[in-house]
Amino acid sequence: QMRSIEAMAKSQPASIQPNEQKDQSSFAELMTRAIDQVNQNQARAGELSRALEMGDPNVDIAQVMVAMQKSSISFQALTEVRNKLLTAYQDVMNMPV
Repeated sequence: QMRSIEAMAKSQPASIQPNEQKDQSSFAELMTRAIDQVNQNQARAGELSRALEMGDPNVDIAQVMVAMQKSSISFQALTEVRNKLLTAYQDVMNMPV
C-alpha cells in the first residue's frame, strides 16, 4: 500500500498547467484512500476469521493468518505515517516566525 501511495505521489507533475484537464489527487484524498484500504484489510481479516470460526470449509487457517498479518502491517504503516505527519506539523508550528 505504501509503495502504491508513493508511486501515485511520484507520478504527479510538480507544476500543473492551467489548461490541463487531468484528475489530480490531493494529499487528503491519498490519505483517505490509504485509510479506506486499511479499513478494507481489517474488515476482510475479520470476515475470514469469523468464517473459519463458523467452520466454513472454503476458508483455511493460512488464508486467515495472511489476511490478519496484512491487516496488522497496513495498520502499523498507517500509524507510522500519521506519527510522522504529526511530528512534521509540530515542527512547523514550533518554528520561529
